[in-house]
Parts: sequence; structure tokens; C-alpha cells
Amino acid sequence: MNNRLTILLRVRLAFLVVLIFSFGVLYKIVRIQTVDGGKWKKKAEAIGLQYRNVKATRGNIYSDNESLLATSLPFYKLAIDPAIASEDLYKSNIDSLSYLLSRYFKDLSARDYKRKINNARLEGRRYLRLNRQKINYLAKKEMSTWPLFREGRMEGGVLFEKVDERFHPFSYLGYRTIGTTDEENRGVVGLEYSFNNYLQGRNGKALYQKFSGGSWKPVFDGTEVKPQNGLDIVSTINVDLQDVAESALVKALYANDADYGCVVVMEVATGEIKAISNLSKNSRGEYYESYNYAVGSQGSREPGSTFKLASMIALFEESRISLLDSIDTGDGEYAFYDQVMKDHKPGGYGMLSVQQVFEKSSNIGTAKLIVNEFGDDPKRFTDHLERMGLTKPLGFQMVGEGKPYIKTPEDSTWSGVSLPWMSHGYELTMTPLQTLALYNAVANNGKMIQPMIVKQVKNADATVKKFETRVINEKICSDITLVKVKEMLKGVVQRGTASNIKDSYYQIAGKTGTAKHVVNGKYTNKYYTSFAGFFPAEKPKYSAIVVIDNPKRYRIYGSDVAAPVFKNIADKIYALDMELNNPFEGKEVMAGIFPVIQAGNQDELKEICNEFGISNYVKGETTWTKASIANNSIAWKPMKFHDMVVPDVRGMTLRDALFILENKNIKVSYSGLGRVKQQSVLPGVKIDGQLKIELDLG
Repeated sequence: MNNRLTILLRVRLAFLVVLIFSFGVLYKIVRIQTVDGGKWKKKAEAIGLQYRNVKATRGNIYSDNESLLATSLPFYKLAIDPAIASEDLYKSNIDSLSYLLSRYFKDLSARDYKRKINNARLEGRRYLRLNRQKINYLAKKEMSTWPLFREGRMEGGVLFEKVDERFHPFSYLGYRTIGTTDEENRGVVGLEYSFNNYLQGRNGKALYQKFSGGSWKPVFDGTEVKPQNGLDIVSTINVDLQDVAESALVKALYANDADYGCVVVMEVATGEIKAISNLSKNSRGEYYESYNYAVGSQGSREPGSTFKLASMIALFEESRISLLDSIDTGDGEYAFYDQVMKDHKPGGYGMLSVQQVFEKSSNIGTAKLIVNEFGDDPKRFTDHLERMGLTKPLGFQMVGEGKPYIKTPEDSTWSGVSLPWMSHGYELTMTPLQTLALYNAVANNGKMIQPMIVKQVKNADATVKKFETRVINEKICSDITLVKVKEMLKGVVQRGTASNIKDSYYQIAGKTGTAKHVVNGKYTNKYYTSFAGFFPAEKPKYSAIVVIDNPKRYRIYGSDVAAPVFKNIADKIYALDMELNNPFEGKEVMAGIFPVIQAGNQDELKEICNEFGISNYVKGETTWTKASIANNSIAWKPMKFHDMVVPDVRGMTLRDALFILENKNIKVSYSGLGRVKQQSVLPGVKIDGQLKIELDLG
């Protein structure tokens, strides 16, 4: 009995303790919500307050004529403070607002939007993201007129949170060179990365309040610091030439099933890079820009025969050898110590002049000439390379330039075969841009220019910084050496390994290159093909280099793979650039003797000249012709129009241009008066389906 009473007493005591504790918890909850609610709410808000960065708008990247290559477009995230509007204002506008939100975003019904906003207002929430979709500036302007939103942030509670997105107006044209940015608005690669300090600007600061779900709402308490927007950079890239280079390169890469390729086009006198393209194959067999092989260390390779130009410069500087002197190249094989060097031609070339050694790209001939001159003291050879400026980086404006590697006799890997193999571009590495700088120096009468890709930094229309052309080496060699090597470079195209790209309208000077890949210290049957040169040869305006790596079709040499790409690019640039394509350029024409005759129907132009008593003659009978000056006469050059390519109608009257284009089923629009000054689609472009061309007359 006593035990039973004891148990009952303990149970009642435990129940009483639990009951008292429950009342205590309930009392505390009521007190926190009523008496102490304001204090704790303010404390929570204070804990949730934080100064956060307000991102600056990133600067623009422009082409050489200030066309936009990259810009930041403003987008907005739509949010609302549902508790800020007065009761009357809220009730009179919520139905219309919900309907408009539903009609614009098309993800929820008007009823669902109203329920979503009502629930947030009843809960006292001060921030509600209405939709995760980003809206553009035009949509923001439209929404600012909607019910409730038109009352603004302070009365209607609408919040348009700005988010900048990087936009490339020319899509993937020059994509890797222009570069990309990350989520923090910082440059990752390309010009975006190399010039990030100018482009990114300076972020501002503002007070933000954190809400449930991790959202942050700006407080706008007057302490915010405005961001300073980034500066703009003006590049040297020409959009038209970039398009020409990229199109020619991608076509060649697919045709040869190559691993990657790159093209650089540079202005001779200034060093301004007008086009640069790097394309490599992905796992799906498509070509895209993933790495800057023209500039970066991964593109630093044994150049092969394009390096023979440097070898010949060293030879001519050191000796009195002439282009007509000869060397016996034998039967196509020659042993240097324990290594056998071969020429491409089976059976060899036999006796060749120095000029022919270069034109035919004889490895044996080049090596024997260099060994004969420098074999007793190879350092004299490498010293010449150093004096030319080939042993150091160019100091290019973009980050990540590869370092050239030119072996010297002091190098631990130097051997008896190093000198002959270096003479034709092995046992050393250079980037395509470094090779191009050498060829550009020859075109520029010996002056080596630092390549440049950005010419100024601007703040709106004001120039903040200007980058001037910088000379790396005032004179890489003597004038007599320049005369010799220029003649050799022209001979390569006229009679040598690149005779397949010889042109009758203008002359190209350059050199082919073919080098084997090295894998695990051994040379394989994979090839690195290239062509470097300049044009027009007599008065160079542009220099360029083309590299195609590991072509897998039946073509494996630089002459077959890279040189035609160079020719394709040069042809289109020649057609585009009116300074190069001026039929009267370089001729002394007395005012009043020759009328403005450029191109058109040959019979009609001859009749005009005969009527005015102007001497003229025909270089070839044709319907359509182009005028040139020869010995105080006009010479008519035939114009050939292929069926499936866009013709060149510049210089023609509108009537002639319309006749030619419309007969090819091309739709034509025009503006201005006079003769055709420009055409919107380049000559030589393949006609694929219905094509439209705009003609600019002047």
C-alpha cells in the first residue's frame, strides 16, 4: 500500500513539473512575440545587414574602326518589397499586376502570382523575387509603367536589380582573342584578361539586408558608394580582315582534317595585328577557339624551313657569298656526323645556286652553306640570331607569350649536328608570331616592330592612354642582305616551292615550312606546316603567317597545305583594300589626261577613250575589263567572273554592276551616286543560295 502511494505521488509530481515547464515555454513564446518582438526583430535585421559590392559596368572592346567587339548589356532581375505599399494602393493594383506578370512570364497564372505576393505580404516579408528570368532594358521600361510598379521603389516596392552580361556582337568571330569573363566580371582569357585592369572598373559599396532563402535586398540608406565603370580599349583588329582570315582557316582545317591552325595578319609599317585566328578540333570533330597558338607557349614549335630566312640573313651578313654562287646538294641524302639529312626530292637536286637552295627549300644545301661558314665557330651563327632579336620574347601586349628557345654552343644538349639542323628550323622553338615578326622586319626594310593588338584606352571619347608603334630592332641586317633575301622570298613564289600561289595581279614574297613532330624524343610522320610572307612584294603593306598542324589527308607539306590559305587570305585582302587595288597606284598620271576609268564593259570603255583621243590597248579580249596605266596609255586587263563566286564590281557604273550581279541571281540594293565604291559581300565568296549585296556608290 505504501509503495502504491509512493508511485502515485511521484507520477503526480512529474506531471506537475512538466506542466509548469510547458507553461514557462508558452509564456516565453508569447513574450518574445509580443513584448520583446521589436527588440529581437531589430537585432535580426542588424545581423542580416552587410555592406556588399556593387559591380561596375565593364568597359567595351572595339575594333580598329571602333565597331563593338565586346560590350556589357544591362539585364535586370525583378523583385518586390510586398509590404511597402499602402493597403488601398495594394488592393487597387494587385489584380492588374498579377495579370500582367502572368502574361509576360507565362509560367504562373494570374491567380498564382496574386497568391504568391499576398502570402509574402501577410508574412511581412520585405523581399520577394517574382521570377528568375532576366529582363532587358526595354522590358524594364515597360514594367515601370505597370500598376503598383509605376509608384517606384519607395511606394510601390518594385526592385529592378541590374545584372550585366557580356555580349559579342560578331558572335564567335575572334572569340578567343577577344576573350571571356567569369561570374565576378573578371577577364579569364584574351584581351578581357590581358587588359582586365582597364576594363573592369572599380566596384562600389552598398548596404544590403539578408532575407530568408539567402536573398539580399539593397537598403539605400544614403551610404552607398557608386561604382566607377571600366574603361574602353580600342584594338587593332579589323572585322573584315578577321572574317577573311577565320573563314579561310576553318575551310583549310576541315579540308586537311588537321589538329589545329592559326593565322596572323599584321600591318607592316605599324605592327598592328589586323586579324588573328586560332582554331583547334574538339571531340566532335568541330573547330573552335580554345587556345592562342599564335602567341602562347603551346604554339611554340620547331618552325622548319621558314627559319631558313634567319639562316640566310646570318650567312649573307657574315660572308660575301652571292645568290649566283653554287653548292652541291648531292643525291638527296647527306651525312652530318652520325645523322643523315634528306631533301624532299627523291634523288636530290644536285648542283644549285644559293638562290635555288632557298627557292627549292633544300635542307642539305642550307645546312652545307651554314656549316661551311660557321662550322669552326657556331657561336658566330647564334650571335647573329641574337642580334636579329630572335632569342627574346617580343613583349607582346597579351599575357602568356611563349619564350623562344634558340640553342647555343654553351647549351648542354649542343652536339655536332645542332648547327646543320638548326639551319633549317630544328632544335629550336618559336611561336608563329615571333616568326612573323622576322618576316615583317624584312618587309619593313630591316626594322623589327613589336606586334601590337591594342592601340588606345578610352574613357568615352577621351583617350586615357595611347600605345605607339615600338621598334624592337632598328636594323636586323644590312641593306645589301635585305635586297638578297627579298629576292629569294619572291623567287620562292615565282619559281620555287610556293609557285602554286603565284598571282598575276600582285606579287607575294614568302617561305614555306614543313617540320616533323617530335614524340618522346623521336621524329614522327606527323607534320607542322606553315607559310610566312608579305604582300604586295614590291611595296609590302601586310605580312602574315599561316600554320596548319598535323594535316591527315594526302597533303603534308607547307606548300600544299598552308600556302594556299595564305593566298586565299591575301587575294581577299587585296580585293578589299582599295589602296592596294587602285589601278593607278604608283603611276605618274598628269591631271586632265586620263578620265576616271576603273572597270566596266570593255567595248564601251574603249569607245570613250577613242572619242577623247586617249591611247589604249587590250591585254586580252573580254567582255568585262579593268583599267591600268602603262606608258601613258590605258591597258585593259580582262576580268574573269567564275559562275559560283561573287564578282568584283568595284569601280563599275551602277548599270554594269547590276547587269553582272543580277545575272548571277544576286539581289542588289544600293546607296549614293557615281561608281561602285564598296560592296557588302567580298569578291570570291561562294554563292550559296539566295544572296543579297549592298553597293556603296561614290
